[in-house]
Amino acid sequence: MTMKYGTGPTKYGPGVQIDMTGNEVVTAISAWLVAHGVYVQGPRTYFVNGDLISGGQVYVDPSGSVRKGSKTLLGRGANTKAEGLR
Repeated sequence: MTMKYGTGPTKYGPGVQIDMTGNEVVTAISAWLVAHGVYVQGPRTYFVNGDLISGGQVYVDPSGSVRKGSKTLLGRGANTKAEGLR
């Protein structure tokens, strides 16, 4: 998984882009299912929009932020203050 500032030309900032491998997307789907009380046992294949998963991307709006460990990326860009984040 990689996190970086987005390239979107928005008025309020670039946003944050999270790129994931296919395995990371499958892990996220599996975790979501478990969080909703769905437990799958045995081999399985995951498809999104009819295709096997090879990767995925999440875009976080400039009003949001992303934190992983001690690293925080603010959607408004690198030169903004992290107000409200602890």
